[in-house]
Amino acid sequence: MLLDEGLKSLFENVLESSILSYSSLSGGDTASVFRIDTSKRLSYILKCSRLNVSQNMFEAEANGLKLIAKTNTIATPKVINSGIHNGSAYLLMEYIPSKSPSSKDYSKLGFQLSQLHNHTSENFGLNSDNYIGSLEQRNTRTENWINFYSEQRLGFQLKLALKKGVLNSSEIPSSQNIKLTFEGICNGIKPSLLHGDLWGGNFIIAEDGTPYLIDPATYYGHSEIDIAMSKLFGGFNLSFYEAYHSNRPITNFYNQRIELYQLYYLLVHLNIFGSTYYGSVKRILKSYF
Repeated sequence: MLLDEGLKSLFENVLESSILSYSSLSGGDTASVFRIDTSKRLSYILKCSRLNVSQNMFEAEANGLKLIAKTNTIATPKVINSGIHNGSAYLLMEYIPSKSPSSKDYSKLGFQLSQLHNHTSENFGLNSDNYIGSLEQRNTRTENWINFYSEQRLGFQLKLALKKGVLNSSEIPSSQNIKLTFEGICNGIKPSLLHGDLWGGNFIIAEDGTPYLIDPATYYGHSEIDIAMSKLFGGFNLSFYEAYHSNRPITNFYNQRIELYQLYYLLVHLNIFGSTYYGSVKRILKSYF
């Protein structure tokens, strides 16, 4: 895909530098992703899309990156500019040259993530909604974690699955049953600032060993949400978990919560990609509800 000439001119003005070259990178389903190299020998990542929802998605991503960066616990790429130009939504960020993680790098990532999770709030949620993948993620502020997770995470995705026809009504537990399942295993949960979509493709290790988080779906929730997602598809080694839990120890009912938190992400994948994830969703629903 070619970079729109209007956008190219806009970014040259923003960066006060000529664009010498650009190359297409692998991206998501909703955006084209480019690496831009400039005459100042600096490089940037550009996401752009003409989909109507993309401007909101890019704004939410930028806000999440900035919110994480403000904690001074773990790095995120600097957001340079975002907006819409001639019908194209865009997000321009610094490019981080990366390397394959070492065991030491994983340890640093795990410990810094635990420090991020030490940042708390009075309520669960966020002051605005955002996205998980291409789907809406509701973040209405709520004092009670069980209510928040049951209604705005599982409940929202289960209703969407019913609407899409990937689950039928007999397979969907009631809101009351969902909440009853969490009572007794989710006591004393305090809000933690989360990445929100922490799979192996959403972090990078810079060439100097600095961990960076990318593509967040940020909100305040139970810290184990990020751990649950990290365990779902792999990409993290033992050093990561040892370093993380040295600062945030494992507590009772950990394994049950991890599986129930993975249910949210499996429902998201079921609603985006379809029946491939039905078996995993059905297994957890049958086990707990």
